[in-house]
Amino acid sequence: MPGRHSLKKTPFHEEVAALCQSYIWRRWAGYAVPGQYTFTYEPEYHALRSAVGLIDVSPLYTYLINGRDAVRFLNRVLAREVSDCGVGQVQYTVWCDEEGHVLEDGTLARLAPERFRLAAAEPNLRWLEDNAPGFAVTIKDERETMGALAVQGPLARELMQEVAGATVAALGYYRLTAAEISGREVTISRTGYTGDLGYEIWVSREDAKAVWQAVYRAGQRYGLLPAGMVALDMARIEAGLIMAGVDYTPANLALIPAQKSTPYELGLGRLVDLDKNGYFVGREALARHRNNPAWQLVGIEIAWDSLEEAYSRVGLPAQVPHMPWRRSTPLYTPGGREAGYATSGCFSPLLKRYVALATVLAPYGAKGTALEMEITVEHMRRRAAAQVVSLPFFDPARKRAKVTTDG
Repeated sequence: MPGRHSLKKTPFHEEVAALCQSYIWRRWAGYAVPGQYTFTYEPEYHALRSAVGLIDVSPLYTYLINGRDAVRFLNRVLAREVSDCGVGQVQYTVWCDEEGHVLEDGTLARLAPERFRLAAAEPNLRWLEDNAPGFAVTIKDERETMGALAVQGPLARELMQEVAGATVAALGYYRLTAAEISGREVTISRTGYTGDLGYEIWVSREDAKAVWQAVYRAGQRYGLLPAGMVALDMARIEAGLIMAGVDYTPANLALIPAQKSTPYELGLGRLVDLDKNGYFVGREALARHRNNPAWQLVGIEIAWDSLEEAYSRVGLPAQVPHMPWRRSTPLYTPGGREAGYATSGCFSPLLKRYVALATVLAPYGAKGTALEMEITVEHMRRRAAAQVVSLPFFDPARKRAKVTTDG
């Protein structure tokens, strides 16, 4: 009998477990998900970038918000103007505490005039409910009743056209539609966390197995592979996509004020609409923060010749991490002054570059700024030259391109 601390199983767990040959599992928000399906993650990563990958993203926290005051309520809790999100559209959005510090970022999908789905990586139900009194809305936590699949990669459109029809294949970027897969009702959005062409499928728990089987079976003609968290992590770093709890600390989880971030420090200032009518949580503080961010989230590229030099001192060839990493890594100016810290990085097999997401003091955030990142060479601390570069590192035109059903 499972213990009370056992990890939960997603609606796709039976299918996922049968394919997970490595037995390498990770914990994600209380669920067990594959870190990688075989003993190397590389085929999964390359499927995401050259064919199509299938990812179980059911552990996302999703909330169905319904009622005549849904727009007014969401405009109160989110920093972005919700009325701009039409039916059949998805917004990337952010929400903050009263001090203007980020609680989380996520997506808001408008399913109907008075019905929305908010998706995020961390739990937000209590915060939403605390702000709901006085509004004619209901808030439903869907994690126990819904499953979510990400179909990502350059051949994702052809696959989705086969399993879900021409309407889905013609979806615009950040748009959604109701559809059927194998006779099961689903909602499909042209979204994802890989920075590539992709779709996400939302399906009821009871229909999840049939939908997985239909997509997986049809996907074999397109080189589909199931992809785990390691491949997904590498793809989202290449795409410059931040992760709560890794690249920033949600304000409600911060232990000290210095751990909190404003949207302007995380590169999310475009998601704050200070011109929208009425009050929203954190509005006054955000107006103060807008013009004086202390930090800036940037991309950095570590110089290969500097790595070669550091390793050659001990008689070794240059080495780069074989897997994406998540850890705070100090950054310095060439003169030795502390400049900030990198939070997640990888050597990109596609770009052939060693890249990382980093938070630096505002004076060092300009593109082209020279920095140094701490590395460890044979147990000793060294520094490798780095440079601030534009985000995202990888941004293919196909991700946003308008599509037609005739190819």
